Amino acid sequence: MNTSLVITVLAEDRPGIVSSLSEVLRKHHANWMESKMSRLAGKFAGLLHVSVAAEYVEPLKRALQALQSNEMLIQVEESESATDSAIDTPVLTLEILGQDRPGIIKDITSQLATLNVNIEEISSEQRVASMSNEILFFAELSLLLPATVEPEDVQDALEAMSDQLMVDLNFS
Repeated sequence: MNTSLVITVLAEDRPGIVSSLSEVLRKHHANWMESKMSRLAGKFAGLLHVSVAAEYVEPLKRALQALQSNEMLIQVEESESATDSAIDTPVLTLEILGQDRPGIIKDITSQLATLNVNIEEISSEQRVASMSNEILFFAELSLLLPATVEPEDVQDALEAMSDQLMVDLNFS
């Protein structure tokens, strides 16, 4: 029987981090299922889902902890399921663009929580407006909607915010 593990990694960015992780996983017969990894503000941030046979779980955890140092933090958590239960649920993808300000993520996510919408993934950045050179907020979100919420409900709730947000929907 396989165990599902979620591994988080935070480190000073440098070449070889993913290679080191993948080598430890290979040595312990772990299957790399999915991952999200990025460089943010000079740091490497990684989130990784692996599946591994029960007899290799503890040795794998010890090997990953051995990779840790002052410059690399690793956390390993067992997951209840090796498969994503929401895999057949339709996903609403949003692109949001508006004037940047402190608290904009909090306000957007509060609106989504009011609708009982689950955020599956969020990616955000600042962009410079081409004509005015003002700083704009841009985000792409993947959302799982409850059966009682329509995509237009999400769009209306976000566009009703005082920020004059532009919201583009893509339902897949």
